[in-house]
Amino acid sequence: MTTRELHFADDREAADLAAFLSRLLHYDRAAAVRLQAGGGVLAVFGRPPSFEVLAIRTARLAQPATEQLDTTVSAGQFADALDAARPSGAPEGAGPRGLTVAVPAPVTGPPWAGVLPPRGGWQRMPGLPGTEAMRGAVAAAVAEFRARDEALPDERRTRAERDRIGRQIWSRTLGDTELPLRAVHAAQSLGFLRPGRTPQRPAASAATTLGHAASATRGAWSTAVADEPLALLTAGSWLRLRTPYGSIAVRRAGLSALPLSPV
Repeated sequence: MTTRELHFADDREAADLAAFLSRLLHYDRAAAVRLQAGGGVLAVFGRPPSFEVLAIRTARLAQPATEQLDTTVSAGQFADALDAARPSGAPEGAGPRGLTVAVPAPVTGPPWAGVLPPRGGWQRMPGLPGTEAMRGAVAAAVAEFRARDEALPDERRTRAERDRIGRQIWSRTLGDTELPLRAVHAAQSLGFLRPGRTPQRPAASAATTLGHAASATRGAWSTAVADEPLALLTAGSWLRLRTPYGSIAVRRAGLSALPLSPV
């Protein structure tokens, strides 16, 4: 049965999800998100237009046997619903508190919402550098864009020329991997490459990734490896950068325009 309420197991994970929605809305005030709930996990898919990638954030649900959902809603309305949610579960100070959230009415989904990464078949790829190295690669790319943009003579400082520079820089791959730099840039901009701390609940929140149970009895979603949350995964034509805070998925082919400028 499809639910029109979601019961989060931990209100802190709901707060993390609200922050993710806020970042999506920064890039597109009319953003939509696709929600998929099953197996005790809610996965939220969004597409920040400046990056042309899919971003995924997850949270545990308190009623895994009954909460099933697959719908596309307004990101802004879902953020408002999280703000208006009512606490449930443990009393304050007695452990994680739950949160009951009303699901907004569905909206007509954008084309990307019908083409999501596969649920299974993901394999780990070698060569992914650490978080600090990825942040450094993004910083170097941003600095290069700005330097090349400033060096353009006035007659060539056009949108088309800046787009060309952006495409050249952000289509480069990260180190020896196939992951385009723009996917790493998206991960940083959405708060998925945070420095300086270990996630409080790596196996229970964003490390409960885009999911993929090994058997039907475990449901549609499964947790990531808690002690190795950062990984580059592949399935079919998709690549996925998994971090402790969320995932960025990108297709190897058929990608549209790259961002005009660093954001």
